[in-house]
Amino acid sequence: MKRLGLSIAGLSFVLILLSNTQDSNSSFKQEFLDRINRVRQAGCKCGTQYMPPAPPLVWNEQLEKAAEGHAEDMAKRNYFNHESKDGRRIQDRVINAGYTYKGFRSFEIGENIAFGQISIEEVQNGWFKSEGHCRNLMNPGFKEVGVSTSKKYWVQDFGGREEFSKEQQLMIKKGAKIIQKRG
Repeated sequence: MKRLGLSIAGLSFVLILLSNTQDSNSSFKQEFLDRINRVRQAGCKCGTQYMPPAPPLVWNEQLEKAAEGHAEDMAKRNYFNHESKDGRRIQDRVINAGYTYKGFRSFEIGENIAFGQISIEEVQNGWFKSEGHCRNLMNPGFKEVGVSTSKKYWVQDFGGREEFSKEQQLMIKKGAKIIQKRG
């Protein structure tokens, strides 16, 4: 009986650790979304260009997976670039992570990377102060985001997909060809 009690206590400890990890990951995601969406809601200046308010972003697990793979690869191989050492680019990474364009009328992706920042606040402030990174953050075509960090390497992957309308879906079923728009 004592052995069972120890097993349950050990299991409880593992569950508490897993719960804390999930809570930490959840708060990481929420903090990123809250900070981005506050600025998107208000609009901001990216360099000299004013970017009007944009719809809020939602978290996407596939984009997070792509960002995580790239952040870990840069940390492991000690480089800083949008192109992986093996030649993969963002489109390769997001599609391999399951974020595909098939079945969608439009498909748009973007990526921000950073190195050395130690907090979400610091990395986002830097991205909003950089014109190109800011434009990605404020791009109204982007609807989803996934972010990851590994050893001070940060990767933020954006995506925007638009589904075919009901009428277009019906036309496709009947054999009509519809041109997809890719960003």
